[in-house]
Amino acid sequence: MRARLAEGLVIPAHPLALTPERKLDDRRQRGLTRYYIDAGAGGIAVGVHTTQFAIRAPGIDLYRPVLELAAETARDRNPDAILVAGVVGPTIQALAEAATAVELGFDAALLGLGALTDATDDELIDHCRAVAEVIPVFGFYLQPAAGGRTLEYTFWRRFAEIANVVAIKVAPFNRYRTIDVVRAVAEAGRADDVVLYTGNDDTIVFDLISDYRFDGQRAAFAGGLLGQWAVGTKRTAELLARIKEWRLSGNIPTEALITANELTDTNAALFDVAHEFRGCIAGIHEVLRRQGLMAGRWCLDPAEDLSPGQEAEIDRVRAAYPHLHDDEFIEQHRDEWLR
Repeated sequence: MRARLAEGLVIPAHPLALTPERKLDDRRQRGLTRYYIDAGAGGIAVGVHTTQFAIRAPGIDLYRPVLELAAETARDRNPDAILVAGVVGPTIQALAEAATAVELGFDAALLGLGALTDATDDELIDHCRAVAEVIPVFGFYLQPAAGGRTLEYTFWRRFAEIANVVAIKVAPFNRYRTIDVVRAVAEAGRADDVVLYTGNDDTIVFDLISDYRFDGQRAAFAGGLLGQWAVGTKRTAELLARIKEWRLSGNIPTEALITANELTDTNAALFDVAHEFRGCIAGIHEVLRRQGLMAGRWCLDPAEDLSPGQEAEIDRVRAAYPHLHDDEFIEQHRDEWLR
């Protein structure tokens, strides 16, 4: 798994397809998974922020059903797909979710620490070690605006030393804190073992074309695990392939910088930056609805929807950057995916 991750993969954070009654839409949920794998994703992440944390709530109880659907569908499409399960909550909850993920054949846990708001570094490290004894761990630096917490260099330096940590999704949306994580991995001597994946939706391309050096240790991002990549996944796979070629040649063209800013502008609309990310999940749903993969943009919380002006912004970026979207590819294959 480490070798596959080190190749650099596109790993979309999987949305949740719902019926108008806000129940799981099994057919469209499977259709989304088929789309991602056929589009060139090397894996999927399920039970994460984009899947909606409320799937765990009593009375909703969708954590296991959603993971099970994803595992069956993805592995049927590509037996080598990397399956990452979101694992959150206090240690007892996290261990139970990790055990469920292992039972269902998942490869790693994307370990969110947002619920442990008052925990010390020592307590956080104990928590991470406990989960790592159950399943390989994909660390997760989630930005505070989406439910994460600030984590200092000292935490990441100790976290990188945990043997069963295989990767880290770096998503603080902050260059200073991104560098903290990369430096911690490099200075722990684990740059060859702990694979870095960008989750910084505002700097995706910049992360992927950058090199880092600390005390003679070199580190770089291999791929991405992103909610942004839940749309335009085929275009994303093509972009990552080009980035790998640019890096091998040592020549980063101006095209990369132009695309970087186009993708950030697109993300601002989809993720509702103007309103502190309140409409980020509904924004992804809206694009998938327009493409016919989702029946609507419903979220588990009826109050969660697009923010004022967000729909017009989505109109704008879709018209401005058609080369970042998968409309034609989806039109060709949608009926087969939704069979």
